[in-house]
Amino acid sequence: MKPLAYRKSINIFMLSLCVLATVIAIIPLFSITWYVLTQGLPALNMDFLTNLPTPVGEPGGGMANAIVGTLIVVAISSAIGIPVGVMSGIFLSEYGRNRLGRVVSFATDILLGAPSIVVGIFTYGVVVVSLGVGFSALAGGIALAIIMIPNVTRTTEEMLKLVPSHIREAGLALGLPRWRVILLVVLPSALKGITTGIMLAVARVSGETAPLLFTAFSSRYFAEDIIDEPIATLPVQIYNYSIAPYDDWNAQAWAGALVLIMLVFLLNIMARLVTFRRNG
Repeated sequence: MKPLAYRKSINIFMLSLCVLATVIAIIPLFSITWYVLTQGLPALNMDFLTNLPTPVGEPGGGMANAIVGTLIVVAISSAIGIPVGVMSGIFLSEYGRNRLGRVVSFATDILLGAPSIVVGIFTYGVVVVSLGVGFSALAGGIALAIIMIPNVTRTTEEMLKLVPSHIREAGLALGLPRWRVILLVVLPSALKGITTGIMLAVARVSGETAPLLFTAFSSRYFAEDIIDEPIATLPVQIYNYSIAPYDDWNAQAWAGALVLIMLVFLLNIMARLVTFRRNG
């Protein structure tokens, strides 16, 4: 048996490596957040949050339409992507040990690696052109939902697989049908992990620009029709302002990036609060 001092030194060494790896992992997060905060905060004010964009070359204005448009598009994508992704994950975890399950798993892996611009072009060809929906919040939401579904599916599947099998067996032994065991026992046990995966998927699609260029397009006004009218979104607005030759627009692009980070941060806090309250 190895001496106690040797085992303690190995334990301290490995813990130190874990702490170092954690610090290295969070350095980019804090660095990006701090840089965006310092660049975007000077241009962030009430006019920016409540006013519409000004004409080209004129100072002032804001991104109120883009903020509202982002919330609308992300809400549409979440309404489509989250239920489909969760149900697909449940299928793969609980019923996917067959040929259909292997096909769905393979398709999920392919979608996970698909570039977002390809998803945007596909949605443009199918939804905007073929179905005649036009540039709209609905088309943008469908594009983002396609990106969201494989992320939610894979996270849900992996979290459900972590639930011990004896929990399922206990529910079945009590005479519950399998679907009720999954709904009332297995899903609540994996709720925290699934919620985290959903929030990561929402955070990813909230910052996607390429798919929205082909689907939601852009607008200088508030969209009144989510089905047949272009809509402004923060990622596209940030992109347009960042490449503009106007210093005021460049500053507003940083402010828009800061608002986008804040929206994702608030969504994560709300999800955590709901999850903790449910567990309590």
